[in-house]
Amino acid sequence: FISTTSGKFVSLTQISVNLHMELGRGHQTEMRQVASMDHKLSRPTWSRQIEFTLAGIGCAVGLGNVWRFPYLCYRSGGGAFLVPYLLMLVVLGIPLLYMELTVGQYTRRGPVHALASVCPLLKGVGIASVAISFIMCTYYNIVITWALYYLFSSFQAPLPWQSCNNTWNTPNCTNHATNSSYSSTASQEFFKYRMLEQTSGVEEAGMLRWELFLILILAWILVYFCIFKGVKSTGKVVYFTVLFPYIILIALLINNAQLPGAIDGINFFIVPEWDKLLSVEVWVNAAAQIFNSIGIGFGSLLAMSSYNSFNNNVLKDTLSIAIINSVTSILAGFVIFSAFGYMSHLQGIPVSKLAVDGPGLVFVVYPQAFANMPVSQLWAVMFFFMLLCLGLDSEFAMVEVMVTSLMDEFYQHLIKVFKRKEFFVLAICGVTLLLGIPCVMQVGIYVFQLMDHYTAIVSIMFLAFFEIIAICWSYGEMFVYLKEQVNPYQSLTPLPLHSKTPYYERGGAVEQPSIAVTTSNTSLPEKPIETNF
Repeated sequence: FISTTSGKFVSLTQISVNLHMELGRGHQTEMRQVASMDHKLSRPTWSRQIEFTLAGIGCAVGLGNVWRFPYLCYRSGGGAFLVPYLLMLVVLGIPLLYMELTVGQYTRRGPVHALASVCPLLKGVGIASVAISFIMCTYYNIVITWALYYLFSSFQAPLPWQSCNNTWNTPNCTNHATNSSYSSTASQEFFKYRMLEQTSGVEEAGMLRWELFLILILAWILVYFCIFKGVKSTGKVVYFTVLFPYIILIALLINNAQLPGAIDGINFFIVPEWDKLLSVEVWVNAAAQIFNSIGIGFGSLLAMSSYNSFNNNVLKDTLSIAIINSVTSILAGFVIFSAFGYMSHLQGIPVSKLAVDGPGLVFVVYPQAFANMPVSQLWAVMFFFMLLCLGLDSEFAMVEVMVTSLMDEFYQHLIKVFKRKEFFVLAICGVTLLLGIPCVMQVGIYVFQLMDHYTAIVSIMFLAFFEIIAICWSYGEMFVYLKEQVNPYQSLTPLPLHSKTPYYERGGAVEQPSIAVTTSNTSLPEKPIETNF
């Protein structure tokens, strides 16, 4: 026995047992850390760096570039919307994208562990981004399902939305564009009563649309074969799914520019209405478009950058993804508004009087323009195939967030249960397929819009705010460490923030939280959401 400082006697045997237990726990903790580090070091990387750049562009450039951006320009003063849009790109988009790619590449982890590494207290921010991406991928694939349905229907001659002489049409159907609540166009009725067979309201569930359900299964099969091998399969797919839509966009622009009235639509797009800039809503919409288009806060690009080589040039990828995303939106604007000008010429009404809304822009308004074009089937097939490619890129990026985060957290358990990563990815796709079933019922359009509004618009602003707090404030005011990346043995040391620190290097630590809070508070709905269809 020996005497302690408190005067008590303790046996040497008891000390030996306690010491052995402490050493055992320390050894187990060290072994877990070593196993985690081994998994981190063995993390697969992109075969070529251009594959990550293309995958990042595909993740950022999605269906929102084709429907949401032109729609916001239409209702926000045409070219005047480009002023706040480009300003928000510089102030918000590029710095936050730079921040996410840098953190993902350095930590080589998905959103959950990456945020936990820089600020353990706000690990929930990473969990929330994974949850939002998971919810989004359950209903985002519904848009791909609609695109496939229209793609298959485009092989019919004449196009099924070309006239009102169909079994699903109502007596109020008209072949002319109208804003009247008592009549609807042939393309509107095809979308509502043929494809969706939608009910009168969310309180009426209706039946399962078996055609859409089978196409939804096909859509998930396509997504699975894009990502089942991880970055090795994704890196090969993006060469086609990212580059081919630009060929179609340019072909559509050349065709549309030759149509009568196209110049009127383009003038509406590029000639600004400066008084619109006095509206706060225009600036909020510009910020929201940057957030949703680039994918800030969703975790997709952060997860993809975790597969980069450690010394990759993050700044080059940031500028490439952000600039090409915005250029694509503007290119899509020219394509859409040239078609608007053609429609206004045919109907004899101003471009400003056309009935235009969100997703209905590509599934109602634009198909109506196709119906009056020469070789309408060809252009319809090309357009909806382009939507398919754009949707796939964004969809498998969101699924990759879920796969990466779960593999980072439960790698040993998942491999023990599923044996191979491919089977685990199949299980994820199967679960999300089942959760998407309500969206392919007759009530599906209402479920889709409720999920889209409360998942992708309001919550993402709060996520971005806390992500900035976690990385730029809690971890350290200076998060960019490109000088340290040259030497992987250097520590990740935060640098002090002061007024002379360049804006991009300090990640907009002061300005961006203020913008995120203002945007989120302003965009909160003041009345119940209404359907756009």
